[in-house]
Amino acid sequence: MFSWAYPDFMLAAAGLALLGLLLVAYTRRTARLSRRLGLGASRLAWKLPLRLVAGALLLLAWLGPALGVRQQAVRSSGQDVWLLVDVSRSMDAADVAPTRLLRTQAVLGELAAAFPADRLGLIVFGAQAYVQCPLTYDQASLQLFINTLSTKLTAPGPTTLRAPLDLLLSRLAPTGPGNAPPRAVAAVLVSDGEDFGENLEPVLRTLGRTGARVYTVGVGTAAGSPVPAPGAKTSLRDGQGRPVVSRLREGPLLQVAAQTGGQYVALNDRENGLPTLLTSLRNLPPTAGAATTRTVAVADNRYRYPLGAALVLLLLDSLLTVRVLRLEL
Repeated sequence: MFSWAYPDFMLAAAGLALLGLLLVAYTRRTARLSRRLGLGASRLAWKLPLRLVAGALLLLAWLGPALGVRQQAVRSSGQDVWLLVDVSRSMDAADVAPTRLLRTQAVLGELAAAFPADRLGLIVFGAQAYVQCPLTYDQASLQLFINTLSTKLTAPGPTTLRAPLDLLLSRLAPTGPGNAPPRAVAAVLVSDGEDFGENLEPVLRTLGRTGARVYTVGVGTAAGSPVPAPGAKTSLRDGQGRPVVSRLREGPLLQVAAQTGGQYVALNDRENGLPTLLTSLRNLPPTAGAATTRTVAVADNRYRYPLGAALVLLLLDSLLTVRVLRLEL
């Protein structure tokens, strides 16, 4: 199956257009020089198609054409990573462009791709929590669930952080004689921090005893933004007719991270905590006997073929010269 490693066609088209403009300017300059020297324009401008094809091949190589798949051995740390994502109505707020949830989807896609050999699962929550995708090695399936996240996945109601943490606790694999080797467990909880549920202390104490670490990502700003009404261009209104404004509440997220040995990072238009988060997850203490080597299917990038052809054309361009007049004083 044919695919692209970096399918940024708009940027590639802009690059090709810029190359074309530069070559047109070069052709006109060549034509003026040819007239002054009394030569035909074709004598000095015949390299135009050669350079245009070479530039197009370089852009093609940059896009990363891939044909088929190949098997690649990847060492797994024996780690399970749960993604706990807030899909309440407040995640449609636009204080983080384009919206909190859309920005979350982009970050989670990058995070999932950074762990191709570990198991990842997805839990969504609002007033209640559900397992959207159980722990899996199937990156394609997980990415599909991430791409389809929506604030319509849970019933309307007050958001609770207790529900996803309770669900995470119930999903932790038991350890002991006769069970599978223990695996390091981490969870990434992404939310704007609004919590109208029960006290978090009991579940956090229990999670702390299991060794599972919860890393929290606060998405939003202190200034906040109105919450859009479902299916309308207006915002939600409270009982007095005023717009409902959702603001980032870091307190509960800091509490969750501190009591489980995790870390809090911010995600907004000025801060992107993803690099810090990835570093922390990769540096989790390894669990004895859990590390394995897995074979994963990756797209076979064939960029080297158009790149090689472009280099050959550029070499010909530099070796083949045109005859010009030599002026002697």
